[in-house]
Amino acid sequence: MSMQFRKFGRTDWNASVLGFGCMRLPTTDGAAISAKINEPEAVRMIHQALDAGVNYFDTAYVYHEGASEVVLGRALQGRRDRVKIATKCPVWLVNAPADFDRLLQEQLQRLQTDHIDFYLLHALSKDRWHDTVLRHHLLEKADAALQDGRIRHLGFSFHDSYESFTEIVNGYQRWTFCQIQYNYLDTENQAGAKGLALAAAKGLAVVVMEPLLGGRLANPPATIRQLIDRHPVKRTAAEWALQWLWDQPEVSVVLSGMSNFDQVTANLAAAGRARSHSFEARDFKLIAELQRIYRERAVIPCTKCGYCMPCPNGVNIPGNFEIYNEAFLHEDVPGARFKYGIFIPAPARADQCITCHNCEDQCPQKIPISDWLPKVHALLAGV
Repeated sequence: MSMQFRKFGRTDWNASVLGFGCMRLPTTDGAAISAKINEPEAVRMIHQALDAGVNYFDTAYVYHEGASEVVLGRALQGRRDRVKIATKCPVWLVNAPADFDRLLQEQLQRLQTDHIDFYLLHALSKDRWHDTVLRHHLLEKADAALQDGRIRHLGFSFHDSYESFTEIVNGYQRWTFCQIQYNYLDTENQAGAKGLALAAAKGLAVVVMEPLLGGRLANPPATIRQLIDRHPVKRTAAEWALQWLWDQPEVSVVLSGMSNFDQVTANLAAAGRARSHSFEARDFKLIAELQRIYRERAVIPCTKCGYCMPCPNGVNIPGNFEIYNEAFLHEDVPGARFKYGIFIPAPARADQCITCHNCEDQCPQKIPISDWLPKVHALLAGV
């Protein structure tokens, strides 16, 4: 089936329901957020998605330590007019109004383009809204960039409470779109379902990130896999999560951070089947049961976004948390201990944390990382 499209908020443009997220491109060293992108494979994936109808590509200044924008820019040479590029201003690096223009100019050069179609203020929270965006007059700087054409539309990505989301949505009249973390486990976290409804009611396009919660919804434990296999509608665990989102007409684009070609192929096929208001009562019943099981086993709400990295003392924070969560999700502590001993080198293990708290300032999920790491090591090292 062919790619499906939806009107992008108040604009006169139709976006592919599947957007290509460039935060988890394939790497040559196997590290999820490494700057060592496997460029030939990443370009092959991007071109495959583009040729299948994907027209929304999302990146950011900090993704892959700055290499994501560079690789995407090279991949889109000769094809730029077929796509819209979304990238993000790292507001935490802004210390003066002039930094906005400096960072934007660097991004335009990295992406080898003269304009950004959809520019976001990255990872806004109440504190960043007041302490950076308003304090340093970034909305006025963005207005100037809109006026001279360096950016075509302004939006924001978000990690905070619904109350903060409401303040930001209502705090600027020229928002075109927003990007929120939303999936069937995050209906009441952060902006949540209420934020989705509010943004759509105001005419904003809503781009969804973390639809699979860092991959956790795509790799379920046996209990959930058995429920999915017994359902009369045959979908993979990943597609159930994607189709639940696409069932909601308020969702404009679902971003997928694809890491290999097989994921591109599977997601393109799923996007061809995307429809709003297609779920039946039995489908919602299945999702409710999946929600119940996951929420009973959820431990650390880490999505492996990597914003906490690099740790100044070398701790692999996402890797430690992933194995710890797997111990509970799959009810397999011995297996998790084996993985901890094999895949996390001693210098990168949780017991190397020096409680500097640098990581906690960057964590979108507001995880008390320094409190969790001793618990992670105690369980996984069996001490």
